[in-house]
Amino acid sequence: MLVRSGTELINPFKLLERVGIREGQRVADLGCGALGHFVFPAAQLVGPKGAVYAVDIQRSVLEQIEVRAKEQQFWNVFGVWSDIDVYRATRIDEHSLDLVLLINNLYLSQNRPQLLREIARLAKPGSSVVVVEWKPTASPVGPPTAQRLGKEEAKKILDCDYLDYHDEFEAGPYHYGLIYFRNEAPEQETKHA
Repeated sequence: MLVRSGTELINPFKLLERVGIREGQRVADLGCGALGHFVFPAAQLVGPKGAVYAVDIQRSVLEQIEVRAKEQQFWNVFGVWSDIDVYRATRIDEHSLDLVLLINNLYLSQNRPQLLREIARLAKPGSSVVVVEWKPTASPVGPPTAQRLGKEEAKKILDCDYLDYHDEFEAGPYHYGLIYFRNEAPEQETKHA
């Protein structure tokens, strides 16, 4: 069954299962978007003992997420208003997340070093950080090709002291995915600073 949020572009259940989401985990979708394309599948998969933080800079987006969460009785979904490009701006406990999702937002970031520090601050050591981006080829949907990041360019951006590259995968016909693990290094130490 396809939902109205673009499952035909990236199947959220397949992606979340691919990256090892488990019941009881704490997950954040940074830059979640109004449809909560990954928020609600994640909430279903982590179950009532887990938590999913829908993080976005637009309050109207969070209002839509919160309305849908109430309508569908997802009591484990929490809206968090934040600019993810600002270190320490996201009101989620430090080193508390088991899985951080950054879907179609790395290319939009205006301060990538700060974004990476913020991800590192939120993620537990050993947790997974999943970055999904548009392939840098023309497609019928998505941003202009010139704005997209190639896989190697994304890997260079993500090359920092506190994230260890783990794997990559096809995330649908127009996207690629990268999986990193949060290591033990403090987020203050970085090659980007």
